Amino acid sequence: MESSGIQKILDTLVKYFSISEHPEITLEANPDDLNPASLKDFHSNGINRLSIGIQSFFDEDLCFLNRVHNATIAQQSIFDAKNAGFQNLSVDLIYGIPGLTLSRWDQNLEKLFSLEVPHISAYALTIEKNTALDLFIRQKKVNPPDEESSIDQFRLLMQKMKDRDYIHYEISNFCKKDFYSIHNCNYWKGIPYLGLGPSAHSFNGTSRKWNISNLTTYIQNIQSGISVSEEETLTTSQRFNEYIMTSLRTVWGCSSQKIIDDFGFTIYDLFRKNAASMIDRDLLKYVEGFYILTDKGKLFADGIASDLFIDES
Repeated sequence: MESSGIQKILDTLVKYFSISEHPEITLEANPDDLNPASLKDFHSNGINRLSIGIQSFFDEDLCFLNRVHNATIAQQSIFDAKNAGFQNLSVDLIYGIPGLTLSRWDQNLEKLFSLEVPHISAYALTIEKNTALDLFIRQKKVNPPDEESSIDQFRLLMQKMKDRDYIHYEISNFCKKDFYSIHNCNYWKGIPYLGLGPSAHSFNGTSRKWNISNLTTYIQNIQSGISVSEEETLTTSQRFNEYIMTSLRTVWGCSSQKIIDDFGFTIYDLFRKNAASMIDRDLLKYVEGFYILTDKGKLFADGIASDLFIDES
């Protein structure tokens, strides 16, 4: 999208919504989509946070991931963003890539540190069904991700971020002081959000809404006055499970008082009993009313959350 399109969206939002005095306005982009001119335009339009999908600083990894950019372009995009005035920068990296050694992952992190990026999102490679990579793995043309290597790389990630004074504020996210992603924090804390456009999701605390994904159908429905979204009201167990899933991933953890206030003491008592065994196994810790994952627990975050879920009653 050209910067003029971004400007039109922002102008329309200001026209129809009350915007806070100092909003976080993030643009996500790939390195190959950015150049000095476009970055300056984005910055002047009001974009004040940039998230760049670097994924790796090694060409062999980028080739495996079928990315358009190369390592040189990846690094240059960060230089260009800083020169355009972006201080609030986030970079995505991927670990667990087949063939990615612990040494090369270490070099990826060191490269990022040398570039002084204040926010880093790091994700383990996942294989989506019916993708080219999924097909290559099933055809044994490519080795599947190795779980032990991914765990070793995640452990190294946590240690190196800690050594560099990055705050591990969510399983996959690290930042320097005062560089938390406001949007992401609100999502993990269950604060309502509004999604606009095809495929966008919204949440108001009790229900979820999602727009149809097909762009052509989305436009045709709007022009014809037909609804472009579907909605579901969440049950008590769905709201509880969602709260556990999202909050447990964060450095702030699950609030015992919030569980009692929002879901009742009976549900809290069940949660507390289930959490007790995880505390005994050093997967969780209880700190001043909050249940928080230990470093060991962060390796099993999804499984721990699942074990703490409640069934429909």
